[in-house]
Amino acid sequence: MFSGVLSILGFMGLLVSIVVIHEAGHFFMAKFFKVKVLEFGIGFPPRLASITRGETRYSINLIPLGGFCKMLGEEDPSQSGSLAGKSPGVRFLILAAGPFMNLILAVALFSLLFLIPNDVPVGDVLVKDVIEDSPAWEGGVLAGDLILEANGRALETDLDLRYQIALSDGDEMTWLIWRAGNELVVKVVPRIKPPEGEGATGIRVITQNIELKERSVGLPRALILGVSHTGQTLVLVKNEIGNWFSAGKAPEVAGPVGMAQVFGEVTQVEGISLKGRILTIISLAALISLSLSIFNFLPIPALDGGRILFVGIEWIRRGKRIPPQKEGLVHLFGFALLISLAIFITLEDIGRVLRGESFLGG
Repeated sequence: MFSGVLSILGFMGLLVSIVVIHEAGHFFMAKFFKVKVLEFGIGFPPRLASITRGETRYSINLIPLGGFCKMLGEEDPSQSGSLAGKSPGVRFLILAAGPFMNLILAVALFSLLFLIPNDVPVGDVLVKDVIEDSPAWEGGVLAGDLILEANGRALETDLDLRYQIALSDGDEMTWLIWRAGNELVVKVVPRIKPPEGEGATGIRVITQNIELKERSVGLPRALILGVSHTGQTLVLVKNEIGNWFSAGKAPEVAGPVGMAQVFGEVTQVEGISLKGRILTIISLAALISLSLSIFNFLPIPALDGGRILFVGIEWIRRGKRIPPQKEGLVHLFGFALLISLAIFITLEDIGRVLRGESFLGG
């Protein structure tokens, strides 16, 4: 019970921190371009405490699920110092600054994971079974093969292979295998819609001869790896979204309750050291920040991406903007839909928790 409460509080602190960094992007960009910021809030009202400095009120609010940056005239260009009164280029920069900050935060956190010395498992990726007529079978993979590389990436565990298969999104892969003292190159084309229980390539692999090796890199290399890992994660997200349509795969989504459940599960796994828990939290924070960036860049009314879409329409129409009242109604409708979706997802999350089901499976 106590650990559950701590997990919820820890997740809330994590979520608020990530959202505040998002809103800080809007805040500093707005200040830079002389847009009046009426209030910068941590959490959502009702207001618990506030202080006014200059033209801006800074507040701490009761509901700890994020934050906000309220700017003057977000749809009304007639007011001096309003957001809507600025040029399309300036509005784009202010609106994009929030999700961009989340992208930068994700890169920084992923880089930190590579920078911190950590013991990582390293072993041989062994093919235990190959299903007949599967992509691996047709490519010439045999049981007993060791898979050394996939698409030029050295494999240290079977998870590395699964990761490369997911990145391929059904494109032909090149595997370097070791068989009877010889290196061989095989071509494998993963399936987007594999038969149940067979997987994308039709093999069962394990990692054998596992050793723990301390791994850390210098700051320049960590930054490069952080950028690379962020890019690969974006590719995985793109592939997953594509699979929703091409393979008819229903998306698994989670709201704050579901994410809090995941936070509790991954931080309370038995046998993990304190450093391991910290690294897990950093990884989860990076994924949440990246997800927030992607979500806010989507052209959905009421989100940053929806507002950026209207800026783009104005630019295409050479400065002729959609009337602010009409744009405001579109964003209001989008906000209502988002709230309805959030309520639905939250009820689903609560139901899963009450049924004792894990979001991660198992």
